[in-house]
Amino acid sequence: MTNKLSSSESFLWNYIQENLTDIPNLSIVKLSEDANVSTATIVRTMKKKGYSGYTDFRQQLISKTKNNVQYQNLEKVDHDIKQAIFKNKYEVDNTLSMLNVGSIEDAIQKIKKSSDIYIFARGFSEFIAQEMLVKLQLLGKNCIMSSDPNIIVTLSKRIKREDLVILITLNGETKELVAGAKNAFENGVSTITITTNETGSINQYSEMTLLGFKSQTSYFPDYEVRSRLPLQVISRILLDSYVIRTAKE
Repeated sequence: MTNKLSSSESFLWNYIQENLTDIPNLSIVKLSEDANVSTATIVRTMKKKGYSGYTDFRQQLISKTKNNVQYQNLEKVDHDIKQAIFKNKYEVDNTLSMLNVGSIEDAIQKIKKSSDIYIFARGFSEFIAQEMLVKLQLLGKNCIMSSDPNIIVTLSKRIKREDLVILITLNGETKELVAGAKNAFENGVSTITITTNETGSINQYSEMTLLGFKSQTSYFPDYEVRSRLPLQVISRILLDSYVIRTAKE
């Protein structure tokens, strides 16, 4: 049996991740009603995730909760605030579990061998790009960062083959970033994309994609200000790993 989740199973798994603090008190029937999926979908999802069934998953979750003393101080916190706190923990935990060590190693080599590095980002992702820019420059790399849509599209057409483009995008659909990735890709330039959208349009033009986990919960639903925490985690791991590898060499 393949471990790849179907759309309904992915929806369920995301629902569970968003409501982990409630799961210990939910029967499979109640979870089925709350998530609006069949009990069969729940069982299939759990087996694909490595559990014998929902009961096994629930019991292991209860055991972890009891043994996890570092979060005991949250027991008195309001339920909704606790959910907000754990939302960030889930994003980090899931992002770490999704990271491919081989991809990190490959990305390190790309950074090491590149003549110049171009970092493109828009919106809140610009803060992560700016941090990467400064760190790479401190490490002796010639690095340029841009968040201007016109500059991204124009500059990406002129980048040389021996250079590297790093694109930071939460949804992988920002049109100027997709255009920049396409321009670089068509000119034979190596591209690394840091994103949370496995099916984003930008991925088809990315030589390498470092994928993070994005929570479906947003406390600012009327605005596009979703957390970039997964992207920041990946960028920091990448640069920390780069320092470790280059120091040893």
